[in-house]
Amino acid sequence: MTGKREHHEQHDQQPARHRRDKGLQRRRVLIGGGTVAVAGGLAAAGFASADTTDSTSTTATSAAEATSTVSADASASAGVCTLTAEVTEGPYSLDGALIREDIREEKEGVEVQYTFTVVDQDNDCAALADALVELWHCDALGEYSGYVGKNGHTEDDDGTFLRGGVLTDSSGQASIVSIWPGHYVSRAVHVHMRVHTDVTVADGTYTGGTVVHTGQLFFDADLNEAVQATSPYSDNTTAETTLADDTIYDDGGAASGLLTLTALGSAVSDGYTATLTVGVSTS
Repeated sequence: MTGKREHHEQHDQQPARHRRDKGLQRRRVLIGGGTVAVAGGLAAAGFASADTTDSTSTTATSAAEATSTVSADASASAGVCTLTAEVTEGPYSLDGALIREDIREEKEGVEVQYTFTVVDQDNDCAALADALVELWHCDALGEYSGYVGKNGHTEDDDGTFLRGGVLTDSSGQASIVSIWPGHYVSRAVHVHMRVHTDVTVADGTYTGGTVVHTGQLFFDADLNEAVQATSPYSDNTTAETTLADDTIYDDGGAASGLLTLTALGSAVSDGYTATLTVGVSTS
């Protein structure tokens, strides 16, 4: 699927210096579920063969009954990956993300502990080490760092909150701590992701390299409803777009970015783990 800008968003866009100028290159990307599941899985259409296991949930059974999670593990040795299209990076990206495991800074919200496993489709789905997994998303009030005010709120903006990334280890894994995103007009709750190879890391940031994946991550609708009802999310009075009504989520296989979530405790405020296997074509 050819890349495209996130034109569905109704925020005014900043000058071009805030955005990546080059268009998205078409790439084939695997995105599979994790090993533990609260929220469900992946759209089946357009995927290559892979083993499928039912997701179950202790807090969102309706989502688990409706979906399933696809795992690349069983087919990795044969080099068979579940493939899906690229997803737009949107208008709120910034170059030079900080290299760090915790991107929250002072932002309040429900904790999310992400673990991604990156595999290389061009190397029999082997783990891809030293790849930079970068995330960015809005805060509980729907504001992006570097663009604060686009969702109607006034707050401090140093251009770095809820942005950053880490290099994958020898097992292809990268772990990042953040908060559950808020919402803004025209888009369902989501997180942006890029995977880079061959970056140069210095002074806590990166330069150079090649973007081998641009995607978006999504959250189970029932769990998201519970989170958005809590403080500080409840202070956001902007109309929220549901996952079912989000055109990006349902376009070109983007639903494959639905995260596998596991509750860290009995209360929403205890937070969640979120897992996903991301396979890229390095060629």
